[in-house]
Amino acid sequence: MMTVTELAKKSGATPDAVRYYTRMGLLQPERNPANGYRLYQPKEINWLKFIRQAKTLGFTLHEIQEIMQSRSEGHSPCPHVRETLKNRIVENRQHLKELIELQDRMEKALLQWSDMPDGDNNNTQSVCPLIEAAISPTSS
Repeated sequence: MMTVTELAKKSGATPDAVRYYTRMGLLQPERNPANGYRLYQPKEINWLKFIRQAKTLGFTLHEIQEIMQSRSEGHSPCPHVRETLKNRIVENRQHLKELIELQDRMEKALLQWSDMPDGDNNNTQSVCPLIEAAISPTSS
């Protein structure tokens, strides 16, 4: 049996991460009746390493919890994992496309602004002429 700190050291996680995952129900320690400390079984090292690896692949903690629950119930979570990752790749590609479009708009705006003066504080109709003059996504 290990304490939070021991588990953290053996798994490469921080004690705060161990506590957080415990609160989420991803790790399930026992309580030491003498002092109330959480004590973790050696198998928790593998669970913790799994959690950290799944996070590096972009799985949310909720998804990781579902995967671990499925495994604990004796089912292979692999088909669900594969499908989730396929969907995430599509979502990421769309998000990357949107980020590239945003980056292009920002660069065009900055270039456009290079010869423009700062705004006139006496013009009460304008908030910031730079932004107001920026090329909108529909006009490019």
